[in-house]
Amino acid sequence: MTRHRTMSLFALGSSKDYGVRIGRHLEHPLAGHDEREFEDGEHKARPLAGVQGHDAFVIHSLHGEPGQSVNDKLCRLLFFAGALRDDGAHRVTAIAPYLCYQRKDRRTKPHDPVTTRYLALMVEAVGIDRVITLDVHNLAAFQNAFRCPTVHLEATSLFVDHFARLLQGQAVAVASPDLGGAKRAEQFRRDLAARLPDEPAAALVDKHRSDGVVSGDMLVGDVRGRAVIILDDLISTGTTIQRAARACRQAGATRVYAAATHGLFHDKASEIVLDPVLDGVVVTDTVPAFRLPPATVRARLTILDSTGLVAAAINAIRAEG
Repeated sequence: MTRHRTMSLFALGSSKDYGVRIGRHLEHPLAGHDEREFEDGEHKARPLAGVQGHDAFVIHSLHGEPGQSVNDKLCRLLFFAGALRDDGAHRVTAIAPYLCYQRKDRRTKPHDPVTTRYLALMVEAVGIDRVITLDVHNLAAFQNAFRCPTVHLEATSLFVDHFARLLQGQAVAVASPDLGGAKRAEQFRRDLAARLPDEPAAALVDKHRSDGVVSGDMLVGDVRGRAVIILDDLISTGTTIQRAARACRQAGATRVYAAATHGLFHDKASEIVLDPVLDGVVVTDTVPAFRLPPATVRARLTILDSTGLVAAAINAIRAEG
């Protein structure tokens, strides 16, 4: 019989609620830690008990929020992981439900930084042994950037369960809002097909981005008379989803839903969520919907619980020994 090492499960800052729910799945409470702020913006975090020989997991979703930038939160995760390593943790696993800097994974213009790779170098430098995250922008780039093991979780099963119940008995189509997300949308379409009596159609909306400006709304695929699910990895300002939704409506879609793992909802995203071109928006809880007014959240947004996926990944890692 394999004897597991003692597990210490931590959740930093505003990720505490997310961590508590993971702990419930695991039937394992969060370990205590202390976080302190200093006058000049520096900070310190430390475990309140020793972790010598422990299997340590640190949960911190790396999105910006009021009072803490993405960079603040990244530093907290790195420094806390380093403290665990210095205290003798056998293994340190960083769990970032939303991973920052994942969208800048290649050079698109001369002299561009490849920020995802630099992030990986920092993670490895502090002694993090493994990284767990959900639905990165470019899976191949993410996997190639890290030399330590990574666990990439997909929220596809959550969206399949939701839409299989919601759209049972209806003609359905799955659309990608751009060419880059076509593989993700196709995998979702195939999984959804196994749960519906009729196979969903496939569609693709043409999109181009240059200097932050999005253009293009040509639709490939037949969505007429169908409920369309536009699937993406994240919603930031929402303009990409809105353009795709309008293209689907103009092509005869009866209903249009947007689905994305990460709901960042920057700028005027609340107006887009309320746009009648969409019948609803579905995201997971990797990023709290704090940027949307509460009325908007209640009226148009469905938030799916992703903590079970993370708990299952932790159990799988623990089973490896």
